[in-house]
Amino acid sequence: MRVRKRCLPAGWYPETAAQALREVETMLAQARPADASARSGIIPHAGWAFSGRLALEVLSVLARGIDTIVIIGGHMRSADRIVSCFEDAYDTPLGQITADVELRDVLVAGCGIAEDHEKDNTVEIQLPLLRYLAPGAMALGMRAPPSQAAVALGEAIAKAASALGRRVAVAGSTDLTHYGSNYGFSPAGGGAEALRWVREVNDRRIIESMLALDIDGALDRALRERSACSIGGAAAAMSFARATGAGPGKLVGYMSSHDVHPDESFVGYAGILYG
Repeated sequence: MRVRKRCLPAGWYPETAAQALREVETMLAQARPADASARSGIIPHAGWAFSGRLALEVLSVLARGIDTIVIIGGHMRSADRIVSCFEDAYDTPLGQITADVELRDVLVAGCGIAEDHEKDNTVEIQLPLLRYLAPGAMALGMRAPPSQAAVALGEAIAKAASALGRRVAVAGSTDLTHYGSNYGFSPAGGGAEALRWVREVNDRRIIESMLALDIDGALDRALRERSACSIGGAAAAMSFARATGAGPGKLVGYMSSHDVHPDESFVGYAGILYG
């Protein structure tokens, strides 16, 4: 059996079961319970210290009563192909997660998906959270480019889940504006004005597109306004939501890395549910 091993260093999330369990339970104690039912959402993918609680709040809803959770990340170019983990299981500090090989094989056959050989945070950072929230569920890690291929992927997952009789949830793993000298992007200068612009203008605009299930608008804003990385993952989750009849999104929460570690370079995070 092929098992996908951890690639992220300890600073992203804990290494041991005891440490991971303690941190998850601490985040849950601080979380705002979401009174919602949803099968699709958008989650951030920074280290747990920065955005873990927000991701946990969304995943705690998506994980209810499901057979499989598909996590779709990104960090891809528009011309790239969709990729998927081809392993049979995923390793986490809290135990292994079985991969939904049957669902993956259907998607690979229908969408021309390639194997993911890259080290990537967008999927891995979520896996221990999933293992805690839904220990009996399967998972499938994928990455989608910022293009119409992501839209087709969301539709294909909805069709495959129906054909297989699977209760499937989809989470698009994406962060928002990367601002400051670390990212070579400072159109609003620095200080309080930069924070205000990111929160109230650049991030707000793409969040509005996401909430409205305006997939083309979100893709355009992410690429033109640099307001999201890994927007392909979000686009696929939005497409799945639309294909399964979900209505407009609900903003579970918004924050930035500046809230945790003030710095002139910072990243925005949003949690969204579609139900």
